[in-house]
Amino acid sequence: MKIVNSLKTMKNRHPASQVVRRRGRYYVINKINPRFKARQG
Repeated sequence: MKIVNSLKTMKNRHPASQVVRRRGRYYVINKINPRFKARQG
């Protein structure tokens, strides 16, 4: 999982990515290709 400042660019890397909020943190998850997981800074 990458930790990034901007989740918008991580979301745009793959069409199946979606941004979710869990426990006050924002995550990018991708069920088709789990390589594209990310967490906000």
